[in-house]
This record gives sequence, structure tokens and C-alpha cells, in this order.
Amino acid sequence: MTHKERMLSGEWFESCDPQLSEERRNAERLLLQLNAVAMESEEYRSVFCRLFPHVAQNTLIRPPFFCDYGYNLYMGEGGFVNYNCVMLDGAPIRIGKHVLIGPSVQIYTFIHPMDYRQRREPVEACRPVTIGDDCWIGGGAVICPGVTIGDRTVIGAGSVVTKDVPSDVVAVGNPARVLRKL
Repeated sequence: MTHKERMLSGEWFESCDPQLSEERRNAERLLLQLNAVAMESEEYRSVFCRLFPHVAQNTLIRPPFFCDYGYNLYMGEGGFVNYNCVMLDGAPIRIGKHVLIGPSVQIYTFIHPMDYRQRREPVEACRPVTIGDDCWIGGGAVICPGVTIGDRTVIGAGSVVTKDVPSDVVAVGNPARVLRKL
């Protein structure tokens, strides 16, 4: 099993693997282009399609934007990602339709060993993140590895989501807790 296959299946893998390193460098080159051109330009759309093969064409991602691979980001139609977002996509990040993501939101899939001796080695694992349809993720929120957010849920600005959040609620705080039902 390759390290990429291990990464995608949630197993521990070596982050310095040559194939994964090259794929991150490719994404970095595409991100430099994406973040340097006007969003209305043909070049932006061309780079967008190469970097994000699984993101709906009518989704808007405002630069600057940062990710590890791009191909692990799935986003449905009508989505909006505001300025300065980071999506570390070692595992799939699945975002539904008509989702609004505020500025400086961070979505992480990578985890590291809890044992300090293991952390000295270049190993990590990934857990997927899922955000349902019609959600609003407030600016500066952090979504941690392995989290699922249900449909139509609102995550308050600055919240840190460490556990699953059900559909049709407002969740806020650090760690995020359900404040009320919608």
C-alpha cells in the first residue's frame, strides 16, 4: 500500500513520501497562480478547475486560499469561501451545497501521534471532515479532524468545532456547543 493510499484510508503514513511531496508542490504552484490572478479571469477558472476537480463550478473561493492537495476538497453548487481560508485536505473535506464559509476559517484533517517519541517521526494520519448543505461557518472558526456538521447548521465566528454537530442548530464557543435549535 502506498503512503497516499494509507493517507486516504486514514492509516498512519509518512508525510515526507516523494509522491505526496510532489503533489503538495503541484498544489502550491497552482495556489500561487490562483491567489495572484483576478477571480473574473479565464486564468483563475482554468487553475481552479485543475486544483479543485471536485468543486462545483459556480462555487466562489476568494483568494488568498490555502490547501495541501486540492483534489480532496469536495464542494457542492452555490458555495462561497471568503478570504484567507485554510483547508488541510489530507482526507476528504466534503462540503455540501449552498454553504457559506467566512473569512479565515480553518478546516483540518491531519492528526499527529499523542506520544512525543512518535511525533519525532514524519508520520501523521487524516480524518475526513463533512459539512452538510446550507450551513454557515462564521469567520475564524476552526473545524477539527473527523468532525461532521449537519445540514442547515450555523457555526458561530471564532468557534472551535471538536465534535460532531447535528443539523438545524447554532453552535458556538471553544469547544463549540449547541446554543439553540433553528
